[in-house]
Amino acid sequence: MMSEQAIGRRPLMSGRPARRLDWCAALMVVCAAVGVHGQAPARETDARELARRAAARIGALQREADALASSEQTLLDQLRRLEVERDLRTVQFEQGERDLAGIENELRTTGAHIQDLETRSRQQASALASRMVELYKLGRAGYVRLLLNVEDPGEAGRAYRFVSALQQLDRQRVAEHGRTLAELRGAQTSLDARLQARVALQGQMGVARQSAEHAAADQAALIRRIDQRRDLAAQLMGELQTAQQRLQRRLVDFERDGASAATSALSLPLRPFRGDLDWPVGGPVIGTFGRQLQARFNTATISNGIRIAASRGTPVVAIHDGTVVFAAPFTGFGNLVIVDHGAQAFTMYGTLADVTVSAGTHVVRGQRVGTAGASPEGVASMYFELRVDGKPVDPLQWLRKK
Repeated sequence: MMSEQAIGRRPLMSGRPARRLDWCAALMVVCAAVGVHGQAPARETDARELARRAAARIGALQREADALASSEQTLLDQLRRLEVERDLRTVQFEQGERDLAGIENELRTTGAHIQDLETRSRQQASALASRMVELYKLGRAGYVRLLLNVEDPGEAGRAYRFVSALQQLDRQRVAEHGRTLAELRGAQTSLDARLQARVALQGQMGVARQSAEHAAADQAALIRRIDQRRDLAAQLMGELQTAQQRLQRRLVDFERDGASAATSALSLPLRPFRGDLDWPVGGPVIGTFGRQLQARFNTATISNGIRIAASRGTPVVAIHDGTVVFAAPFTGFGNLVIVDHGAQAFTMYGTLADVTVSAGTHVVRGQRVGTAGASPEGVASMYFELRVDGKPVDPLQWLRKK
């Protein structure tokens, strides 16, 4: 991942859709060539799986970026759009690095193959040259002269078969040399194509890196503006409160629609494990449950969960068995996973960098649901919320003491 320290600057991005790079097509073209020259099947499978996951991630980020670009431009939307833009270009750059490594390996393999073909061609040419010298010595009569030199009529048949075999061998040598030359030309063409693909990919990677840095710079600049202006800070706090209310309504919908019934009857209830639940991610608590005071602007907000500091990309795990009822972006909470544990008990894992589960799947305690991302203010962390009987409770009273 690229850090935000090496950030360039440009004017704050507008609501126009982010410029598309045809990366999915590039991925398929490049990855289709991986393993052509005899790589191990396991490595080919790994490369295809990485390419599939990267393409899926790029597609999801691009769809969210398009949706955000056409939505109402609240502060939360702007912050999320810039974060998605940065993530999208970063994933493209990282996949480009993997593809570039594959191309470099192909170049090495193709170069070695060309050297082998050139060696074989020289040996064949040398053998053909020696043979031409022998035929020259025979004169214009060539093979016929060999037959005429047979004095014993009884040996004529054997001499004829010998000369025919010699002719066939010479034709095979010429044909084999021709095939070698053709293969050499094909390998050289393939090498040239790989070199061109490398140059094109390096250019795309440069654009992706620059775009990611610009988006990170714009996000940091917007966060600074919010931090410096009381009106923008109040607006952001209001939008966060609205997002919490929307989340509350969504949970009520889950309960009304019978989402809890989807939870396996064999799952253990959550309530008996109060005080002994695993943490979703390691790290200190940097945002507590309940009333939050903004000392700079003398304002207060209510938080229904806690925020746990964690480096971007740190695995986030389910704290208890349950069924995933939501796994998608949610305004104010970034990528959000909601797990239903039955009996109106839910856990929420928000501001994730990515999600590794899908709605409708059953998860067990300790199973990875995503990775830590950053808060709307850009702090590397994840949001965790716990609801019992449909109401938010302080997770610190339910998680195992550190």
